[in-house]
Order: sequence, then C-alpha cells, then structure tokens
Amino acid sequence: MAPQQFLFPSGVLAPIITPLDQNYKIHAGLFVDHALQVLDEGCVGVVPFGTTGEALSIGVEQRMMALESLVSGGVDPSQVLVGTGQTNLDDTANLTRHALEVGSAGVIVLPPFYYKNPSSQGLYEYFSTFIDEVSDSRLKIVLYHIPQVAGVGLPIPVVKKLHEEFPEVVVGIKDSSGDWENTKELLKIKGLDVYPGSERTLLDALPLNARGCITATANIAAPMLSEVVKSYLAKEIEEAQSIHSLVMEFRDVLEKHPPIAAIKAIKERQAEETKWNRVSPPLETLSVSAALEVNEAFEEMQNSFSLL
Repeated sequence: MAPQQFLFPSGVLAPIITPLDQNYKIHAGLFVDHALQVLDEGCVGVVPFGTTGEALSIGVEQRMMALESLVSGGVDPSQVLVGTGQTNLDDTANLTRHALEVGSAGVIVLPPFYYKNPSSQGLYEYFSTFIDEVSDSRLKIVLYHIPQVAGVGLPIPVVKKLHEEFPEVVVGIKDSSGDWENTKELLKIKGLDVYPGSERTLLDALPLNARGCITATANIAAPMLSEVVKSYLAKEIEEAQSIHSLVMEFRDVLEKHPPIAAIKAIKERQAEETKWNRVSPPLETLSVSAALEVNEAFEEMQNSFSLL
C-alpha cells in the first residue's frame, strides 16, 4: 500500500489577516508581505480568505485579484490553502476553479450557511454537487467546521461519508468548533487530515495524529507556534509544553477582545502601518486601551520566548 500523501507537512498554517485601505479594498503589497513573513517564520502554509481574513466581507473579484498577487509576489502556491466557501454553488465553484488555476494546494470550504438546520443528506448533496461542478482532478478540499460562526456545522457522519466517497478529494477538515470531543472523533477517521482551529488543543491533538493546527494566532506568533510543533516532533516535549504555555497565556488575553480586531491591532504596531488596523464593517477596531492591553501581552510573550 502506498504511503498516505498529505496536503501539507506537519505544522501550523496561518489564516492570514487582510490589510484594507480606506475604501475597504485589499492592499495587495501588504498582503503579500504578510504571507511571506509568516511562512519565513515557520508556518507550513497560509490560508487566505478564512474567518480571520474577513472573507465574507470581501467580494469575489477582489479575492481573485489578491490571490493572484500572492502568487506573483513570490508566495509558493503549493503552500496556499484558499477559502472559497460561499452561500451558493456558482461562486464557490468559480473561486475554487480560480484557486486551482493559480496552483493552490487546495481549498477550504464552509458548508452552505444561509439556510439553517440543513439535513445531513442536504449537506452531502451540496458538497458532492460542488465536486462534480468543479470537475478537476487537482481538487483537494479541506472542510471547514465552525458552527458557532456559520450557524451551520458538519456532522461527523457527513464528514465520514464525504471522505469515504471522495477520498482523493475530501482530504481534511479544520475543526474550529472548540469542542475537543468532536475533534477527537474526527481524528479517528482514517486518512483524513485534521486541523484543530486553535492552538489550545494542539499538544493534545498531535499525539492523535493531527497534522498541526490552523490558527489565527499564527498571524503574530508564528515563530512560537511553529517551534511548539518542531519540539514535539523532535520529542522535546517539555520544550514544546513551555512554549505552548507562553502562547496560551497570551491567547487568554487575546480572547477577551474581538479576535480579528485584536490581531490587527498587534500587526499595526509591529508593522507601523495603519492599514493593518482597519476591519470591514460591521466589525470595529479596538479601543486604545484594549489595543494597549493586547500589545503588552504580546510583547510579554515575545520577551519570555526569547529567554527560553
């Protein structure tokens, strides 16, 4: 039997934040620079147009142009997992075809999320129809389970059925539910790449063969998070635990605030660029005091990491 082929090496992927100008259009240059930075800092991949990237606040054409800018700007497309999930098949398929055309490793796809409480059969039919619609042998799908945001989740029987019916296409899932019991059940599905949507459970998930995690924190803490995985894989467990504890102390502060705005406030200070601190309405930027709190916590984490 041939060894399983993985979409990415074990590690951390960054669902990259999106820099916006005063008209809420993507600033391509900053977008490219940020993607290259987190890859240089140890991420094994980037995920443009996820929740953290404010994907559903950005139009289809803008997203296509920005993706092309990433690739033309020097980001290896084999390190790119593109968010393409929309509420309808046409836009999801068009964004997906475009992602494949530029050479992306794969796409991460939400369930259709406007109509609530869909049946398991309805969800299965949506994804199977989507796969037929794209009709491309290069298609690799990572499912995206974030029911607390989307309002629609992906039940484990649906995930199993899709992976069993399309094993070369439905290759993974990002579980951002925050439900560790759900993640553990997903990790039992043979041949499925499972990525927790937070580093909080990273050291619990890696022994169960998780591939790593896809976490918003990687936008600003990629060196620390990538080192957690490297240390774990090198069997330096105490080192991994020490670094992980530092990141979790920071995350505890981060989670007191709207996460996208908090991460952008830190990035603005890092990069000294105000375009990083703009979020699409209805999201709002942090207050001055909140921005100071998260930046102080971030700097404390950085300083502690440098002493390890």
